[in-house]
Amino acid sequence: MVSGAILAIGAIVAYSGTFSVPLLFDDRPAIVDNPTIRHWSTAFWAPQDTGAAGRPMVNLSLAVNYAISGESVWSYHALNLGIHILSGLLLFGIVRRTLALRAYPASSLVGFATAFLWTLHPLQTESVTFIIQRTESLLGRFYLLTLYCFIRGSAADRGVQRRWFVVSVASCFLGMATKEVMVSAPLIVLLYDRTFVAGSFRSAWQRRRVLYVGLGCAWLLLAALMIGSQQRGGTVGFGLGVTPWEYLLTQCRAIVIYLKLCFWPYPLVVDYGTTVVRNPLEVLPQAVVVVALAAGTILALWRRPALGFLGAWFFAILAPSSSVVPLVTQTIAEHRMYLPLAAVVTLVAIGIHAAAKGHSWAVYGVLALGLGILTVRRNDDYRSAWSIWSDTVAKRPDNERAHNNLGNVLAETPGRLNEAIAQFQAALKLRPDYALAHNNLGKAWAKVPGRLEEAMAQYREALQLRPDFAEAHNNLGNALAELPGRLNEAIAEFQEAVRLQPDFAEAYNNLGNAWAKVPGRLGDAIGQYQEALRLKPDFAEAHNNLGNAWVQIPGRLNDAIAEYQEAVRLKPAFAEAHNNLGNAWADEPGRLNDAITQYEEAVRLKPDYAEAHYNLGNAWAQISGRQNDALAEFQETVRLRPNFEPGWYNLGVCWANSGNLESAAGAFREALRVSPNDAAAQEALTAVLQQARTH
Repeated sequence: MVSGAILAIGAIVAYSGTFSVPLLFDDRPAIVDNPTIRHWSTAFWAPQDTGAAGRPMVNLSLAVNYAISGESVWSYHALNLGIHILSGLLLFGIVRRTLALRAYPASSLVGFATAFLWTLHPLQTESVTFIIQRTESLLGRFYLLTLYCFIRGSAADRGVQRRWFVVSVASCFLGMATKEVMVSAPLIVLLYDRTFVAGSFRSAWQRRRVLYVGLGCAWLLLAALMIGSQQRGGTVGFGLGVTPWEYLLTQCRAIVIYLKLCFWPYPLVVDYGTTVVRNPLEVLPQAVVVVALAAGTILALWRRPALGFLGAWFFAILAPSSSVVPLVTQTIAEHRMYLPLAAVVTLVAIGIHAAAKGHSWAVYGVLALGLGILTVRRNDDYRSAWSIWSDTVAKRPDNERAHNNLGNVLAETPGRLNEAIAQFQAALKLRPDYALAHNNLGKAWAKVPGRLEEAMAQYREALQLRPDFAEAHNNLGNALAELPGRLNEAIAEFQEAVRLQPDFAEAYNNLGNAWAKVPGRLGDAIGQYQEALRLKPDFAEAHNNLGNAWVQIPGRLNDAIAEYQEAVRLKPAFAEAHNNLGNAWADEPGRLNDAITQYEEAVRLKPDYAEAHYNLGNAWAQISGRQNDALAEFQETVRLRPNFEPGWYNLGVCWANSGNLESAAGAFREALRVSPNDAAAQEALTAVLQQARTH
């Protein structure tokens, strides 16, 4: 009990700074852009382009978090840390009970030290701090639980034994529904039985064949999920540009990096890129190390089974991702060491106890403190998207994906658009066929006045490389929609985007905006907004746009108000929705004060929002004694938009009502400058000039 509490407290302290770590990299498609986690009926089936695809338990866990905190990250990090702590406790139980089976002295101390050092090791940060990498930690929990329940069952009486074995099999099934690495679990349980319990494979099978049949049946579930995942969206499998031989060579380098990080966890890198080794001579020393370790494991399984089990644990768990089946988007990834690290730490903990004897607890304490400090410092790199991607670019300057992701962060930071463009260009210099970077460079150019053509060129280049790139179709549609006479082309791009990605809520919303500009197609626009909201109920922009559509239909003002209210509830800082809600209230008898409240909120949130200033001026003008307030709002309107004719006209009316005929005449002249054929402004100017002459 005390040991478990110490382990949990240590983990909480080490990861205390992670609860506000933002969504990073693959987190966004898995959470923000994943409509399946918003409905329990679809919570098991993630889209193919997310890290939860073909992994129902991962997607279900994200759905639980979404139900608790929406897109707020604290609950996701709390669950990640909880999973990690439970895994550490399971590892403690496994090592302690295994050492006790071998009559090893101080089994509790060594078991606790193993689990504590494993829990605090900074190599684990990617699996704990990076939300979507709970695929690894959740898999680890089920893997360890499968083995732990076998150990408990194998030592229990027959009646209790059955319950432990049932939980072991159930955990194995859940692990298969979490990540493909679980494939080795039935074999590891069998090897453990042979090594520490039964003494031989024959005896293990004879005593517990029903258990092993149950564990083996879990492979059927895994096979079905892998078939359904369609090569995980084209990121895993053969025929994707990397041969099995090249990937195997790359893994020789990866495994040596992993082993080095076990003992010296620096530098830790969140993304190693997609570099592939093609020449065997490049990794000859690493290959010698890996082959020697593998051969040593095979020999130890025969001569020293307990040591061989640790080696088998290491290689068997790494094998699905670090052998010959290419994972083309991540050839090296530190999170793959989540479970294999346990074998290394167990060996180290036993070695320390053998060498230090009665003083081993002090060595363990120093190591735990050092590892905990390193974990705290590594988690500090995750404090923002900018810090983690800057760190990655500094450590892996040849990683085009790191440059691209840093560019995305800079593009969202005011005043740093030029730096973002430079990062996207650096990514494309490293990899000219990088469709995602072309698309992102296009989005950056689209924010620069007068560079829309460059943006469209980048989108088209992305689509040339990836014709099925739904986001690029959507972005090209947005660019075309801004150009005169190109609306039909924009509609075609949006339609292609939703054809390619039927759950693309943003594209449905944009298609709705396009239809709303076409005479007689408002009903089609409403249908698109409703589809966007079906897919993404918390899509504030779509609620606002649907409100804009309803307000154009007689008798639907209350529906419009309801949509605007939902938009500002979901996104309180949504100035445009506050302004639109103000307009809707202004059309309702007796609700002018409510309208004013909304307009004031809009200009508070967005001080340069000329339209909201104009609407607020109109509202004040209807209230006796508030003409000066109206005057101030119209002055601010024309300061922000000097060519806004209605602003000048209403300013002139205000000046005229206040008796300042000279200023009124000046305002009406400005209105005519902007709109020379405005009959109302001409008539008003004539009237104030005549009035001035009579005075």
